[in-house]
Amino acid sequence: MTRRPNGETPELRRLRRRIDALDRRIVALLNERADLGRAVGREKARLGRPSLRDLEREREVLLRVTMANLGPLPQADLLAVYRRLISATRALERRDRVARVEPDVDRDGD
Repeated sequence: MTRRPNGETPELRRLRRRIDALDRRIVALLNERADLGRAVGREKARLGRPSLRDLEREREVLLRVTMANLGPLPQADLLAVYRRLISATRALERRDRVARVEPDVDRDGD
């Protein structure tokens, strides 16, 4: 077995390259999901819905995630990731709403 000075084997390098490629795809999918969440927020604002949070929808998403999970990631860990994702998306929606209400505010403080 060929090893590099740091002890990395060709197989370990190959596996890590696959993880790196998968991470890039995951980031792209997360950003696509965030963009869709922002579009949902814009539509809710257009409809005059005052609340950003839809607890029923969040429960549905978490239930679907739970049903889709075939492992090996434990349910609790996957749900924690999704709860954080939902929270981050809600923060984007909130930021978008503030930007629409205060379009002339300079966000950088300059």
